[in-house]
Amino acid sequence: MVKRINYIICIILLIFVSMPVFSTGTQEAKSKKLKMEFFQNKQEAIGTFNELIARFEKKYPNITIVQNNVPEFDTVLMTRLAKNDIPALIGMGGTASFGKLARTGVLKDFAGDPILGQINKAYLTIIKDETHPGGSYGIPYTANANTTIYNKTKFKELGIKIPGTWDELIASAQKSETAGQTPFYLTLKTAWTAMVPFNALAANLQGDDFIEKRLAGKTSFQERYVGVAKKMLTIVKYGEKDKFGVGYGDGNVAFAKGKSVMYLQGVWAIGDIKKANPDIKLGVFALPALNDASKNRLVSGVDTLFALSKDPKYARGKLFIEFMLKPENAKYYIDKEKEFSTVKGVLQEDPVMDGIKVYFKTGRIAGFPDHSYPTGMQVPNIVQAFLHKGDVSTFLKTMDSEWDRVQKLNK
Repeated sequence: MVKRINYIICIILLIFVSMPVFSTGTQEAKSKKLKMEFFQNKQEAIGTFNELIARFEKKYPNITIVQNNVPEFDTVLMTRLAKNDIPALIGMGGTASFGKLARTGVLKDFAGDPILGQINKAYLTIIKDETHPGGSYGIPYTANANTTIYNKTKFKELGIKIPGTWDELIASAQKSETAGQTPFYLTLKTAWTAMVPFNALAANLQGDDFIEKRLAGKTSFQERYVGVAKKMLTIVKYGEKDKFGVGYGDGNVAFAKGKSVMYLQGVWAIGDIKKANPDIKLGVFALPALNDASKNRLVSGVDTLFALSKDPKYARGKLFIEFMLKPENAKYYIDKEKEFSTVKGVLQEDPVMDGIKVYFKTGRIAGFPDHSYPTGMQVPNIVQAFLHKGDVSTFLKTMDSEWDRVQKLNK
């Protein structure tokens, strides 16, 4: 009997020894409770993020995500950077501020990570271009779009088809003017609104290597931006009489009330326009900068990206990013926030956006050129002054001199 018991014990020990060895450290890492701050800049999206966070925490009960949204997001983030107090997770736009943060080396670099395969390549390129030198320090999540919003009723009445080339755009403006209509409603009292047509033109006309060569001192605005400047002046010619006396908010209302045929604004203005006139029939198209329709690209920027602190204690933050990228969660977000997803196969289905969906499907996307300019150039004010005075040569010289001045300050 004793021999039999010893035999059974030996068998049990043998089985135990032959079992795979699991790292107790790994088990503890998976089960250990962790609280992470999600510091994000979109006040209007707090509720949407709260819902997705709740879903995440249900799936990962040992991880708590604390959302934090503050006024003056960029200023607070840079102050925290100076204090070495980087949030575990960050949600922000793909702007110069992100580029500055990425270059400090405090964020995880996702280069080579399979997670990047889920993202539209155009947005990965945009992010890399804004973090000189390049790297994958942020995961693009949603995008906005720089558009020409048009009044479908007026287009139909005037017999205008959606223009696919620059010449067709100007012909549409001329036809509108001949019919006694204002072709473009411009809001140049608010300087940044001039950047909508400026970026649309620059992204298609400056050349894809402009930023790289300008940083290396091998090209200039004076060399590459003559066409952009001249076409900007052409657009302004077809604006309303008081174009420098009207600001963004008033422009949304004026367009909603039928004061012009087209409105050079991003998709972010659509909500306010519809509030002012719920019955207005709207459409959007990409401002065509070139006369080869197949080569025109839509200017679209990364409205929200996710970045993760490189601190090892926050490594599980990647689980949150992976969760947010799941198609059902990405779709939930863009449906709530009326944006576009950077996740492959997740499309915005609002019919107002029909005119620009093809650009997302085919990847004919270009980033906002001014997002890659040195931080502090104050380009909107420079462009606003140029459009008021109309001096192309002085404008381009000013752009070059300001680039050089600010670039030195940023070093």
